[in-house]
Amino acid sequence: MAALHRKSLAWFAAALLMSSAGAVGPIHAQTQTIPAIPEPADQIDNLKQLFARLLSCWKPPQRASALIDITVLVSFDRSGNILGHPKITYESEQATDNDRLLYRIAVMETLQRCTPMPFTEGMGGATAGRPFAIQFKTRKRQPQPIEKRAWLSQKIL
Repeated sequence: MAALHRKSLAWFAAALLMSSAGAVGPIHAQTQTIPAIPEPADQIDNLKQLFARLLSCWKPPQRASALIDITVLVSFDRSGNILGHPKITYESEQATDNDRLLYRIAVMETLQRCTPMPFTEGMGGATAGRPFAIQFKTRKRQPQPIEKRAWLSQKIL
C-alpha cells in the first residue's frame, strides 16, 4: 500500500515539475474573449421579480374612459419568450367594449415590451410551460373601513 502511495506521489510530482518547467521561460499574456454574462441584478430569479418586471412595463391606455382591472393568463418557455397565446381571463364589469379593446391592446404591448424575460437557468426551468395569471390593476381601491371596537376600549369611571 505504501509503495502504491509513493508511485502516485511520484507521478504527481513529475507532472507538477513538467507543468512548472514550461512556465520558467518568458510569460506571454493570452487574450481570450470571455462571453458577457448578464448581471445577476438584471436576471429574474424568483416570482416576485417576474411580477415586478411585468408591472414595471405596464402602461395603462390614456384614451380609456374608465379605469378597469384586467387579468391575463400567460406562459413562458425556458428562454423567457411567451409560449402560446396569452388569454384574457378577467375584465372589470363596468368597462365598455371600447375600453376593453384599449386595455387588451395595452396588455399585449406590455408583454411585447417585457419579453423575452431574462430568466436565470433555474428560474427558466421552473417556469417553463407553467401558466401565470397576471393582474393589471388600475382602479383605485376603497380604503378598508377601520372597525371601532367599543367593547375593547377601556372606560375609566
